[in-house]
Amino acid sequence: MVKNDLFAGEEMTLSPLIIAHRGDSFHAPENTLAAFQMALDAGADGVEFDVRLSKDGVPVVIHDADLRRTGRQSAKISELTAEELRSVDVGSWFNKRFPERCDPAFSKETVPTLAEVLKLLEQTSGPIYIELKCGIKDYETLAKAVCDVICKSPQLPQMIVKSFKLAAIPVVRFNLPEVQTAALFEPRILDLVRSKKHIITIAKELGADQLSVHTSLATRKFTTLTKAIGMPVTIWTADNEKWAGRCRERGIRALITNDPAKLLASRAKI
Repeated sequence: MVKNDLFAGEEMTLSPLIIAHRGDSFHAPENTLAAFQMALDAGADGVEFDVRLSKDGVPVVIHDADLRRTGRQSAKISELTAEELRSVDVGSWFNKRFPERCDPAFSKETVPTLAEVLKLLEQTSGPIYIELKCGIKDYETLAKAVCDVICKSPQLPQMIVKSFKLAAIPVVRFNLPEVQTAALFEPRILDLVRSKKHIITIAKELGADQLSVHTSLATRKFTTLTKAIGMPVTIWTADNEKWAGRCRERGIRALITNDPAKLLASRAKI
């Protein structure tokens, strides 16, 4: 089955696409409905967020394995049901840490389900990056659960499922071959492989459609290699305005940023 190429056509005149990291996480608490709405309001070309499994097997949108940082309690995500997570305040921490950007309404933000986030994102036609946060014990279960949620979505052609747990990619491909996948790499991958060329080889062997790499890996040499085989590259997390120009020069299709408004303004100048 031929997959839709999210990056084909006239939208490439916007290169690089500006993707909101966990929503507009500079101005609102990450991975909340408020952050995603603010990303849309800022004009972000797409959004990126993290997904884990709740105790009752529901994909929920949150980065950490527990609630210590954003929920001010020690419980693990896997110990609470989706309904219980819906009552956890994951917004007040932002107000305390960033008083200059606080909003009393953020205290009402709780952990949303994947389905709830996708409902909100019906407003956008841009890319939706779904990162699977999982380990050796739960990657298969999470991958299948996410596929079950997104399989009938009219926005499926917009979605890219990615993970640092590379074994999850073949599971996604098997369960939902229509969806785009991305192999996700951080800098320490170079401690395990000889060169950046091997990163591309790994992604191809897994059947990934795209690469999502840390900015430090996105050198001119690396992006020249990816362009030669037609594999789109997305970088993370690029808050420095210079990356808008670097991405266009190097043929990088999209960048993930905490501050989409700033990077959109930077793109407009190049």
